[in-house]
Amino acid sequence: MTTISTTVNIGKKPAPVTLTDAATTKVAELLAREEGGESLALRVAVKPGGCSGYSYEMFFDTEVMSDDVVREFGEVRVIVDAASAELLTGSTLEYSDGLQGEGFHITNPNATRTCGCGSSFS
Repeated sequence: MTTISTTVNIGKKPAPVTLTDAATTKVAELLAREEGGESLALRVAVKPGGCSGYSYEMFFDTEVMSDDVVREFGEVRVIVDAASAELLTGSTLEYSDGLQGEGFHITNPNATRTCGCGSSFS
């Protein structure tokens, strides 16, 4: 059973994406390895492209724009830009490390179609 980490609300908008405990733990581990990791946040974004129309993008960032949605999951800050937030609302970022491979996966209830690679949707 997957549990969702407790969020700290910063701002009035709901969290566009939530992190499972496993994803929060893995992101925290990755941040600990980065130089200046304590000032970094995970930015989750959607950009045009990919075989289904949009693709997901995740990277560490230090900049927060005035219209970004920022949420905290344990010690991990997550930043989503306003345009991506609309496409990600209700999504969950998961992390698995099993026989089928390891990595992050976004479950997005707004996606009407996804491609075989799992990183593109429409």
